[in-house]
Amino acid sequence: MSVAGLPPALRHGDRVRLVAASSALAEVGRLQQGVAVLQSWGLTVEMPFDPARRWGYLAGHDLQRRADLQQAPLLACVRGGWGAARLLEQPLPAAEGWLLGFSDVTSLLWARQARGQAGGVHGPLVTTLAAEPDWSRERLRTLLFGAPVPPLSGDTWCAGVAEGPLLVGNLTVATHLLGTPHLPALDGAILVLEDVGEAPYRIERMLTHWRLCGALQRLAGIGFGSFEACEDAEAPAAEAPQTEKAQAEKAQAEKPQTEKPQEVAQRFSLEQVLRERTADLGIPVLAGLPVGHRPGNGALPLGVRARLGGGALSLLP
Repeated sequence: MSVAGLPPALRHGDRVRLVAASSALAEVGRLQQGVAVLQSWGLTVEMPFDPARRWGYLAGHDLQRRADLQQAPLLACVRGGWGAARLLEQPLPAAEGWLLGFSDVTSLLWARQARGQAGGVHGPLVTTLAAEPDWSRERLRTLLFGAPVPPLSGDTWCAGVAEGPLLVGNLTVATHLLGTPHLPALDGAILVLEDVGEAPYRIERMLTHWRLCGALQRLAGIGFGSFEACEDAEAPAAEAPQTEKAQAEKAQAEKPQTEKPQEVAQRFSLEQVLRERTADLGIPVLAGLPVGHRPGNGALPLGVRARLGGGALSLLP
């Protein structure tokens, strides 16, 4: 049984329109490899822009990049970086069908979901598609062509089972959509987050912002994908969150009794940050999902009903 609430499934010969909505292309070779994968699925690929098009560090002026988002059965974003959020300052074309991408493309995916339009898929970019493992490429093809996809497995941090509309995105990009009209409904949602190149303290700062504005408290469940290159090499090993009283007692017990206390740089690991900022929410938390900047970026459609719990994230029919 296929997943409800999605656009018509792709068919052999359908058109794929490439979209350069973010940073300028750096490696055309990876773009060509991704195009070859799409063509191997029987799709017709249309590239409406010159791969060398650029404006500063962006893949063209805002008007040029917005013009890429025209009607097609599948709009496939070629790369991330930065720049997609700039396109939200003006109304985007109401293109039906599928929109594929992740990372900086979170802006477009979430804005589309916020206006009630189905078909956003958090999944490989055209320039990352060829580097994906076989299971990930097949998962994306299966999803786009209308067949059910298997659950994604993860590690249970907070037990329980939750069901709700699925929302997936990059933590940094999504954080900058808080307080804007481009933020989809969070009440009762299953939120899956990933990121790349952010130090643990920056991730802690962003999650604290989500807590302060009440956003995390509205969710039914949270999933964490990969946080590539986000670990602090000098941070301590992760351990379970402690209460302030327990932390104070531990610090007192470890204080040298015969020497003057010395200032030692204290750090939190990525896992400590993610656990501590979500442990008291009273909702299921699943970590280690194969979603994000690491190869093995399992495609997930936004807005569909999903179940999180029991070590897995499943799409509901």
